[in-house]
Amino acid sequence: MVTELNADTAGEGAIPATLPIWKSLEDVSERLADTNYVPDDQIASVIYLADRLAKPILCEGPAGVGKTELAKSVAAASGRRFIRLQCYEGLDEAKALYEWNYKKQLLRIQADQAKDHEWNEIEDSIFNEDFLLTRPLLEAIWSPEPVVLLIDEVDRVEIETEALLLEVLSDFQVSIPEFGTLRARSQPTVLLTSNNTRELSEALKRRCLYLHIKYPDIDRERAIIQARVPEADEALADQVARIAHSIRSLDLKKAPSISETIDWARTLLLLGVKKIDAVTAKSTLNVLLKYQSDIEKAERELEIE
Repeated sequence: MVTELNADTAGEGAIPATLPIWKSLEDVSERLADTNYVPDDQIASVIYLADRLAKPILCEGPAGVGKTELAKSVAAASGRRFIRLQCYEGLDEAKALYEWNYKKQLLRIQADQAKDHEWNEIEDSIFNEDFLLTRPLLEAIWSPEPVVLLIDEVDRVEIETEALLLEVLSDFQVSIPEFGTLRARSQPTVLLTSNNTRELSEALKRRCLYLHIKYPDIDRERAIIQARVPEADEALADQVARIAHSIRSLDLKKAPSISETIDWARTLLLLGVKKIDAVTAKSTLNVLLKYQSDIEKAERELEIE
């Protein structure tokens, strides 16, 4: 059995999945910038092409470069609802796709048995929409209007669990043995993120456009800081960006993320700092770095004493 849930059955107001979000590459950049996300040309290009080709995006790169924030900004810029599936070891279909409301089903069974209903009648009555609990993947494709679906840190799940994603990513449908196949009412914008902790399957990669996001260069990071911390003047933002860029070149346990450089800029403003000197840098490096060995290495290598 195939249950088609498309624009024809979604009810009035459903948005056709083929309706483009972006008018041009420039439109992508401008609208993301309006959400205080500063994309580079490659990011804008992949976002635009994924929309026009109706393909998911696989975003890889080190932790803290703005992969998750990109998905949130795409949702904000497009005016679409944001749905997030946070991946972790042991994730199964009950948390990712759907599960049945067993307590409610039991109550229905008890009520039907009291009325001497045949089992076939009871079985048909408990496997329907009223007893189905949607999880992020099914929620995303079952939505009457297109959404932005973030499958975050997909590299955290086991290889076997990736199979749960393939049907959704290729056909935008979910097969439920007791109920049938639910096809999308609308096609979501899908972004998957990975921190490269393990190699993803070829089957998953084939279904996606690939985007590698690296740490920004000094100019882009300065622009990001000014967008997120508008109170910071250009000189302070430039200093923060340059120091962060230098620190990331060191052999650290954890390089400072973009969010941490933003937090550092805010910290400096709260302290009334207009220009970073050695004393200020040393006393606030704990905002930028989260391991004492990294702080000591930064103090030594950058001659912050």
